[in-house]
Amino acid sequence: MQSFTYYVYIISNAEKTIYTGVTADLYRRLWQDRDGSGSKFAKKKHNASKLVWFEETNDVTIAIAREKQVKNWRRKWKLELIEAVNPHWSDLSKDWYGVESYSESSSE
Repeated sequence: MQSFTYYVYIISNAEKTIYTGVTADLYRRLWQDRDGSGSKFAKKKHNASKLVWFEETNDVTIAIAREKQVKNWRRKWKLELIEAVNPHWSDLSKDWYGVESYSESSSE
């Protein structure tokens, strides 16, 4: 049986508008959010593409339940979740794509 990894993640923009999602391919999903083929909320409405928090699990039901839990939280709790592991709101994926395909300025 093949094992998959699932990710619950939060992306943000410069104004700290946040979007919570779940995916089995975080690398691909972030790329889609950056090039405009991802969610309408992330790129088209808010230009949110900076990965500021994520968790991983091998159980899709746990990932979906965690995404729903985080989405239902108050904004203050989400900010505390992010800042507990990423106090400066750094882009945790900034080195994933290389200079040729992604620049830091495109996510700000």
